[in-house]
Amino acid sequence: MFKSDVYIKRRDDLRKKMKTGLALFIGNVESPMNYPSNQYHFRQDSDFLYFFGLDLPGFAGLIDFDSGDDRLFGNDFDMDDIIWMGPQPTVKELALKCGITKTATMSKLAEVINDVVSKRRKVHFLPPYRGETKMTLGSLFKENPCQMKTLASVDLIKAVISMRSVKEAIEVAEIEKAIAIAYEMHVLAMGMCKPGIAEQDIFGVLEGVALSKGSGTSFPIILSINGQTLHNHAHNNILKKGKMMVTDAGAETNLHYSSDITRTTPVGGKFSAAQKEIYEIVLKANTESIQATRPGLSNRELHLIACKIIAAGLKDIGLMKGDIDEAVSSGAHALFMPHGLGHMMGLDVHDMEALGENFIGYNDQVKRSDQFGLAFLRFALPYKPGHVFTIEPGCYFIPELINKWKSEKKFMEFINYGNIEKYMPIGGIRIEDDVLITDKGHKLLGKPIPKTVKDVESACS
Repeated sequence: MFKSDVYIKRRDDLRKKMKTGLALFIGNVESPMNYPSNQYHFRQDSDFLYFFGLDLPGFAGLIDFDSGDDRLFGNDFDMDDIIWMGPQPTVKELALKCGITKTATMSKLAEVINDVVSKRRKVHFLPPYRGETKMTLGSLFKENPCQMKTLASVDLIKAVISMRSVKEAIEVAEIEKAIAIAYEMHVLAMGMCKPGIAEQDIFGVLEGVALSKGSGTSFPIILSINGQTLHNHAHNNILKKGKMMVTDAGAETNLHYSSDITRTTPVGGKFSAAQKEIYEIVLKANTESIQATRPGLSNRELHLIACKIIAAGLKDIGLMKGDIDEAVSSGAHALFMPHGLGHMMGLDVHDMEALGENFIGYNDQVKRSDQFGLAFLRFALPYKPGHVFTIEPGCYFIPELINKWKSEKKFMEFINYGNIEKYMPIGGIRIEDDVLITDKGHKLLGKPIPKTVKDVESACS
């Protein structure tokens, strides 16, 4: 945990934004894998962590915007728990760690909520994403649990997003710790990227590093020689010469702040001429996008800058043609880069997306595009100092998408379909880094992880 002052200030800042009513934050509970006492690795709800800091199951927090009171609900461990788990702190002791003096058992929560509702006071809560939380909220408010997401407080959603979007210095320091773990993961992956090695072998080593240095991976590792599948969580291939291995992997610190890094490595450690051509295009999009990042520039503008770099590079090698601005405006480039440039990152690797992607990345003035590719952009608003973003351009050769567009004669004025076959074995290439927006520009976070052709080949050897 951070010091108690951090959580006190966060709750006070939320109070200033919300003015009246109460906010209820339900922490996560244990979730069984295959029988009740065999549980999944526990991960606390990120919003509960942000305002209360307690990384333990079975708690709820209540912030009263009118009285200024905060209360923590939870149950002390009994002797049966202590026999299996050893001595445990009391709820009162835990509450003091996050700056709260008022506590009650979980059984009292329903009583308090009933009293508040009977007085016609507004109880704000965030959209639940776990079945257990939906059931708890449904029971507390006597509503259909399946409807609780639609009853969430838009005012609280917007207030929490406005706070969590701007990272404090202590949060940035944690993110950099997470990137340091990712550095080890990716350099190890490069060294293991040799013909005959199983993807699962590399995946297991990377996950082991994340668990030995922090609380584990920040998302299920993407590692595959079939990089044309953007989120490929299968690890059942054997590495073969001539293929590229996409490794999209990050770690969480013990305080659950994330990193998210992607590197693409030639199997055997040497780029072929065709691999190098595509890789250098993606690398240019990555490095020049990072250099352009600054407050006031929108993520949509930066996305389009990266797309034009990709399209121009593909035109240079004969895969695209015509006017590049027109090609990107029409969406023709999305055959090769069908995803958004990046996303916000913090306590969640896709930060706060449980609160609703459109609340985070769009507003009444900036609407989501319905164009293929651009529609997948998670955030389109201007950058502000304190934002942390991933920047992850890519280039992919997806057989099914290419065949579909070719059969439909789609964008024939911009795409040289006859020249694509040479590059199909590459699969996909993505290069991703994590960037902090500063008052005057940006800061590339963490120790630089090899990404030039020379440095990747050196790391492989």
